[in-house]
Amino acid sequence: MQRDIQLDPYEARLFGVLIEKALTTPEQYPLSINAATNGANQKSNRDPILSLEEDQVAMALERLVQKYLARKVFPANSRVEKYCHNGKDGLGLDTRELAIMAELLMRGPQSAGELRTRVSRMQAIESLDALAALLTPLIEKGFVKRLPPSPGSRAERFVQLLSPDLHPLDAPQPAYVGAAPDNAHPISTPIADLAARLEQVEAEVERLRQRCHALAAKLGQSFDD
Repeated sequence: MQRDIQLDPYEARLFGVLIEKALTTPEQYPLSINAATNGANQKSNRDPILSLEEDQVAMALERLVQKYLARKVFPANSRVEKYCHNGKDGLGLDTRELAIMAELLMRGPQSAGELRTRVSRMQAIESLDALAALLTPLIEKGFVKRLPPSPGSRAERFVQLLSPDLHPLDAPQPAYVGAAPDNAHPISTPIADLAARLEQVEAEVERLRQRCHALAAKLGQSFDD
């Protein structure tokens, strides 16, 4: 392990959210406590679904600051303090490696095919070979570990180690994305294609929702979900 950092479940979710929002909605980043709470509790691209209160989020963010994984900023055009992640310096990882960590923190163990599909909404990963090249240093540094296939699957999985007990390791693996060896291609099936498109739509809806919130705030109005 390069750094002996351990995160509790709330810290893990918030660290993942900060990374995700920096990459998917940079115009909304850094995040206020309210925005971080909405990101932590959103229903798309999250497992499990949480329902955190703002005070819980605020305390988790403060703990991330103490662990040098987040920092407070005070934008000139904002009346509230905001938070951004410090993953590059705090963990010594680049942007695509951080995107992988965020996905594993927010969704749990995943096969290579699942991971590549989901991380690509934050950072493009051209192939499973490219993913393997990114996973190798994460494994060597002790941030990620390989797992054997879950029951009923032949695809090995990958799990993050910043919060080792965050997700059950024996949970059944969805069948919609296949990924055998790292040098193979994901299995394409009608269900796999539909699931991948659904994830892309959900991510786009979430981006549009965040932008509507921002526009409403600028106009001094509320945005009714």
